[in-house]
Amino acid sequence: MQGFNKGFIYFICLVSAMGGLLFGYDWVVIGGAKPFYELYFGISDSVSEQGLAMSIALIGCMIGACTCGWLADQIGRKKLLIVSAVIFLVSALMTGGFNAFGAFLVARFFGGIGIGIASGLSPMYIAEVSPSAIRGKLVSLNQMTIVIGILAAQIVNWQIADPIPAEFSPADIAASWNGQMAWRWMFWAAAFPAALFLLLSFFIPESPRWQVLRGLKEKASTTLEHIGGQDYAEQQILAIESGNAADGKKAGLSALFSKSYRKVLVLGVIIAVFQQWCGTNVIFNYAQEIFQSAGYAVGDVLFNIVITGVANVLFTLVAIYTVDRLGRRKLMLIGAGGLCLIYAILGTCYYMHITGFFMVVLVVAAIACYAMTLGPCTWVLLSELFPNRVRAVAVATCTFALWVGSSTLTYTFPMLNKWLGSYGTFWIYAFVCGAGFLYFLGHVPETKGKSLEQLEKELTN
Repeated sequence: MQGFNKGFIYFICLVSAMGGLLFGYDWVVIGGAKPFYELYFGISDSVSEQGLAMSIALIGCMIGACTCGWLADQIGRKKLLIVSAVIFLVSALMTGGFNAFGAFLVARFFGGIGIGIASGLSPMYIAEVSPSAIRGKLVSLNQMTIVIGILAAQIVNWQIADPIPAEFSPADIAASWNGQMAWRWMFWAAAFPAALFLLLSFFIPESPRWQVLRGLKEKASTTLEHIGGQDYAEQQILAIESGNAADGKKAGLSALFSKSYRKVLVLGVIIAVFQQWCGTNVIFNYAQEIFQSAGYAVGDVLFNIVITGVANVLFTLVAIYTVDRLGRRKLMLIGAGGLCLIYAILGTCYYMHITGFFMVVLVVAAIACYAMTLGPCTWVLLSELFPNRVRAVAVATCTFALWVGSSTLTYTFPMLNKWLGSYGTFWIYAFVCGAGFLYFLGHVPETKGKSLEQLEKELTN
């Protein structure tokens, strides 16, 4: 970092990464609010309406991911970060404020759009402003803020809700603080970081790589000089212009699906989908079912969920300090291979009806393995693999694929768990992780320490 403006670099990256924090919070908060808003809206006996409330945000995520690339190219990365902050703020206020179920669904859908935009935009912006030597660490900050957002939602849900006496009926719960107001404050709590994100977004620069693409060379040079000095700015401008000249003037989906980029696009899509299909996210979405199958009472489940959140944060810190040392390829292989082994053991323990603390250890081990490898490295690779001219639309395409993977994982887990049992389900995830390990072994390149323009030459020729 010698010669670089550390304070400025970390400030702009952390502001952008606040999109990840809101992404993580908004994604998980609904789990804690679910028992209470279902009673408030009278949908506790309607499986279809319950499923709609839980999944409507996914549709918004896909739309946000689809439009993110085009909008980022049209209006710029900074302006779209501001738009996403507004969406998060309005969604948080609306979701907790509405009294009609239909309006609640609209608010959740709107929030999903914000999640979809932020999930691709924040790591892309960070990659475009980061020096090559620490790009992995800085992009991993986005994953760190995601897991902090997840943990914050778990803790906020736990702290806001009042303890429920065992003798309370559903009608009693619906009439209580929890049923009337607690679920609202769970959503409203996101408005505070969203407002801060919105305010701070006005104080970060536009991506210099986007500015060069738009012919705003002087503005790009000013930003790059602020990051690393005049010599650094001149070198970066020259490299960006050289890459753009070699890449021609094509951009958008037509260029992305051309022969030049087809191979790297397939790699990006597989990496994105695998991050979901590796199965770890079902532990967050279906923690109650997983821990109850391991022999825990409902009262112990909330505490176990917080333990998984703490492990998620701690081991994402490990990723931040290893991603630029060990490299992306090695961590992806460790993640896929490690999860394959853990899931195989976990499935065997379920098959043998083993319960208790050892099962919690295995679940936490799976979270830890994911948090220090596949979780952050996926976003780092997606932000690095593609050339400047198609990066926005490429990241958007891969992020859309990731959300499709997320929705299929979330949708299929209850069915797999019912048909095959917990042991069969985790054995399937073990097989998927083993297949991912073999694919990564043959196809994932090492990207650490290389400039985005250098990677463009290596991966598209």
